[in-house]
Amino acid sequence: MTVPARKLRYAMVGGGQGAFIGTVHRKAMALDGQMELVAGALSSTPDKAKASGRELLLPDERNHGSWQELLADELQRDPGDRIDFVSIVAPNDVHYPVAKAFVDAGFHVVCDKPLVHTAAQAGALVRAVRARGTVFGVTYNYTGYPMVRQAREMVRAGELGTIRKVVVEYNQGWLATKLEAEGNKQAQWRADPARSGGAGAIGDIGSHAENLLTTVTGLRVEALCADLSAFVPGRTLDDDANVLLRLSGGARAVLVASQINTGVENGFRLRVSGTQGSLEWWQEQPSRLLHSPQDGPPRLLTRGSPWLHEAAKRASRLPSGHPEGFIEAFANVYLGVAGAIRARANGVPADPLDADYPTVEEGARGVRFIEAAIASAGSDVKWTPVRD
Repeated sequence: MTVPARKLRYAMVGGGQGAFIGTVHRKAMALDGQMELVAGALSSTPDKAKASGRELLLPDERNHGSWQELLADELQRDPGDRIDFVSIVAPNDVHYPVAKAFVDAGFHVVCDKPLVHTAAQAGALVRAVRARGTVFGVTYNYTGYPMVRQAREMVRAGELGTIRKVVVEYNQGWLATKLEAEGNKQAQWRADPARSGGAGAIGDIGSHAENLLTTVTGLRVEALCADLSAFVPGRTLDDDANVLLRLSGGARAVLVASQINTGVENGFRLRVSGTQGSLEWWQEQPSRLLHSPQDGPPRLLTRGSPWLHEAAKRASRLPSGHPEGFIEAFANVYLGVAGAIRARANGVPADPLDADYPTVEEGARGVRFIEAAIASAGSDVKWTPVRD
């Protein structure tokens, strides 16, 4: 990786006072000293947005009450003084208008998942990114874990043979009660169809599960059969999802996304089985990857080890045995975006290891998956094709 000439300047939309994920994004971008926050519109409420910006020491002239003001201000600045990209960490209903406006204006974008509300919006955003030639990353942060990248590289190298079966489970318990009725901000917008979109758990964490499955295996979901439920009385959107998947190449998969598993914290697990062996990764012990080959005993691969694939080694910052986790995984996604932005600025092709991040196309695919799951759950004809 080449040494960067300067830090990349970014603006943030959302992520102000009381927003958990905005803080995570900022810490991740600060981790490697390559990016700095210089502007923002940190809340949908102007007063709260500006108060949040003051807490983060944003200068008054770049601390805005709305994303529209932020964009207008950046466009009137000299090119050398503009932001390099915008990070969108607001609730889902804000993603499309902000992302589309910044892409149309020629800015690079990083957006939280799920990307947008509808496949039509996703398609329009993909077309805009291609037309403008901008870099667009989606923060499927679990793809930034070193041992997830190790699993991906092992599958690519054929170490598991032909993939036959995948099981991906994302279980949480934090919405086992009607938390949205108790003033919890994070639960309130996720339970509101106007803000979250037509999906609950299948969108919030099921999108992570679909992306992890496709990232590691390289296979696409061709059709699915979904059962979505809202177990908590009075809840409109699903809080539990069970999905059967038919994958490209003939493989089969099971996907579970549930937020009503009482007492479960963040139980994200992936199991991939092929003709020559299997892999298993668990997010709550992310530095370990269990490889069970057909022709030998199981072996436990650990983060930071010298025999890992290069993509996994590059994603580690500390020696083996020193814990790395959630924020570092986010940081790896942002480093990939930064590598792509710098390569674009220099007019050279990006090194795949330097520009390793989930793209707008992956975000759009996730939206199509969510729509297909909702359609399947509401249909008597359960097997529902997932559109390309």
